[in-house]
Amino acid sequence: MHDEQLDLHRSVQAAPRGDDVTTLLRGSFDPAPAPAPFALTVISGPDQGQTFALDGSQPSRALLGQGPTCDLPLTDRTVSRRHAALDVEGHRVRVSDLGSKNGTRLNGVKVVEAWAHDGDTLQVGSTQLRLDSAPSGLKVVLSPATSWGRIIGASTEMRRLYPFCERLAQSDVSVVIEGETGTGKELLAECLHERGRRAQGPFVVLDCMAVPGPLLEAELFGYAAGARPGASESRAGAIERAQGGTLLINEIAEMDLSLQSQLLRVLERRSVRRIGSEQSRETDFRLLVTTRSDLEREVAAGRFREELLHRIATARIELPPLRRRRGDVQVLARHFVQELGGSAQALEQVARLGWDERPWPGNVRELYSTVARQVALGELAALGTAEPQAGAEPLSVDQLIEQALTLPLAEARQRVVLEFERRYVRSLLERHSGNVTHAADSAGVARRYFQILKARLGKQRS
Repeated sequence: MHDEQLDLHRSVQAAPRGDDVTTLLRGSFDPAPAPAPFALTVISGPDQGQTFALDGSQPSRALLGQGPTCDLPLTDRTVSRRHAALDVEGHRVRVSDLGSKNGTRLNGVKVVEAWAHDGDTLQVGSTQLRLDSAPSGLKVVLSPATSWGRIIGASTEMRRLYPFCERLAQSDVSVVIEGETGTGKELLAECLHERGRRAQGPFVVLDCMAVPGPLLEAELFGYAAGARPGASESRAGAIERAQGGTLLINEIAEMDLSLQSQLLRVLERRSVRRIGSEQSRETDFRLLVTTRSDLEREVAAGRFREELLHRIATARIELPPLRRRRGDVQVLARHFVQELGGSAQALEQVARLGWDERPWPGNVRELYSTVARQVALGELAALGTAEPQAGAEPLSVDQLIEQALTLPLAEARQRVVLEFERRYVRSLLERHSGNVTHAADSAGVARRYFQILKARLGKQRS
């Protein structure tokens, strides 16, 4: 999604092509009913008698386990730190085992993922819990909005996130944003900043996947003149550049342990010192982090510092994958067509594709690329574009053009342009040692657009 992405309502109002476009963009969304509230009671085990509210208003899946950051904490030592996840959907609860050491059982049957209903029992370790419907007077209100900032989504899963997102935006606490690749974690972080009290301050992004490990320390903390070979001038790191604003650390689980310790000291002391300098500088920034990893599992494996997790996970929010966001594929697809300047015919084509009738195989990022291709090629999009086979010698420019001359004009042009973009992106990434930010600057495009281009051309990390 581009930085200038509009929210759904503004896009509809700005549509220049009449009522048909507006109707198609809005779609026939039928809002799902508010989830039924539940109570989860420990009926045997060390925490017997304890009751947890499970009312569907959680901003993400409720985590059950022994870890201190779990929403439903247990003291049972046979329970894993992050044992299972529970997600209210309508009048039932999705129970997902999170790779626990002792497994999760629903009504005595070991499950990986299953639906639980009123009266069912759940076994984790030596603890047994019962799921009961809460009193009928307790109502859960979902947001009526179909977007929040530049986040688009009308599904139940997204509408119950929006009130929590708004509360987080107005606070200054550290937030861990979790979710699969392509679910929009960075975009959510941007929206939290834009709608918060630090909106007038800088928004600085440090991508642990894009910066090579040896350079990450300098990118985070900066360095003094002469501190490293070729460093003739001092340079502020991401922490200093975020002064008065927000620092987003993407994929924080990729940060090595020694750097995690240094970051923890900065957060505790509220000061930072550049590499090679004796001078400390006070810090004032809000920290947001994203991860596609299970941080509790990383802690258990010794790859992530528990103290740092406690420090950064003041609040946590998990973005659901698109396959669990009922109805949102069409909502997003229509929005992207509008954003890309597609015609009313393109909107109709997207509406006929039936993408909501089967699970979408990717996430929001992949959907955007697919819609962009649909808008650009129309009916030709279904034909696909030949990919070079693994191990095959790349075609020369003359060979590529020679092949393209045998194709219809639109397909020939598209194939040549895509191959040029593929080679251009590969060349830039190699020239800048995989640093996406530097490659985007060199190309003269926004970092987010370069990421989209990189993903579309098969360069995205899985």
